[in-house]
Amino acid sequence: MIFATVFASAFIVSSVTLTPVSLDPRTPALSDPRPLTQMSVRQRETALLPLVRRATDCIVRRVKADSRYRERMRPGEVNDLIVDAMPSCAPLLRAMIDTHDRMYGNGSGQAFLLGPYLDILPGAVAQQVKLKPAAR
Repeated sequence: MIFATVFASAFIVSSVTLTPVSLDPRTPALSDPRPLTQMSVRQRETALLPLVRRATDCIVRRVKADSRYRERMRPGEVNDLIVDAMPSCAPLLRAMIDTHDRMYGNGSGQAFLLGPYLDILPGAVAQQVKLKPAAR
């Protein structure tokens, strides 16, 4: 499973220090004087989604640029490419983690990365790179 391999990548991501900011002008500014924990669930999702997309897009670009990438790969093969792409995308992943922590509490960002985010990442990458099932 991808979890075990990505767990090591989480330590790489945690070593990058960034101030979380929203790069999308349509999302609430994270410097809003109102505490992020007082935002509605919808507002939190709206603020976090662009960061999730940017991190995923970065990983997709790295997977496609990897010399091992082929259109016809098995899911397990793509997982290795995803893991190898993560260090290059660490600043975006760190921004996502830090923002999640500020909204939901310390530690929630890493839990989000290692849980729900990694659960859907392989499928999202496969869909975006238009991965076709490997020939048997």
